Amino acid sequence: EESGIIRSGAKLVNAVSNSIVPKITVVVGGSFGAGNYALCGKAYDPRFIVAWPTARYAVMGAAQASDTVFSILARARERGDKKASHEELDALRKKVKQSYEEQTDIRYGAARGWVDAIVQPHETREALIQLLQYVARPMPKARFHTGVIQV
Repeated sequence: EESGIIRSGAKLVNAVSNSIVPKITVVVGGSFGAGNYALCGKAYDPRFIVAWPTARYAVMGAAQASDTVFSILARARERGDKKASHEELDALRKKVKQSYEEQTDIRYGAARGWVDAIVQPHETREALIQLLQYVARPMPKARFHTGVIQV
């Protein structure tokens, strides 16, 4: 906190969320959690989100999510008067992690409309050229809202 990272992060969120310029997001690796928001994820309503086939897209990474879901399920199981063995817990953890790995696949996200297109890495430049030509067309004027920025 000494470096003011929270205040700086808030300024970034304010700037990205209130900007009225066309936004295009290209996901090339993993897009998880706060990084997803900071880099203009779906919540910031970019005009387009495109991703490489190897990209991952989710609220949090598979390891973190599977640990969270696993701990919830394990506690629920223990509350039900059923103590689980280490083998059962390991099997449950693997099952949750595998399920989450499948759900972070970019094709899973594309099928649900979370990304607009999946582009091959060597086609990224051409895709960006086409998208930039599209967003260069006149659009209805949006009102710029600055929000509150503390200095």
